[in-house]
Amino acid sequence: MPQDFLFDDQNEPEIKDGDFVIGESTYQHQKHLLLAEKGDYKQHPTAGVASKRYLERESPDEYARAIRQEFVADGMDVKSLKILENLELSIDAEYLK
Repeated sequence: MPQDFLFDDQNEPEIKDGDFVIGESTYQHQKHLLLAEKGDYKQHPTAGVASKRYLERESPDEYARAIRQEFVADGMDVKSLKILENLELSIDAEYLK
C-alpha cells in the first residue's frame, strides 16, 4: 500500500498540526489518474485517463480499456473493473508490491 500526501475533497493538501498528512493513497492515486488529462503531469506527460471525454461516448469499452491501461502503467494490478449504466465505476485495483 503506497503512502503519500493526502488531499481533501477540494484537492487541497490535508494539514494537521501544521504539517502535511501522510496516509494510504491508492484510492487517491486512482482518482487523480481518472481525472488527469494527458499532459497534466510534467514528469509523466502521457499519464491520465481524461474521464471527461468519455462522458459523451456511448461505448464504455473504450473507457474501461483506458482505465485499465493507465492503472497497469502506474503499477497496479486491476482485479475487476465495471462501468455501470450511469458511468459509475466499480474498481478493484491495488499496487503490486
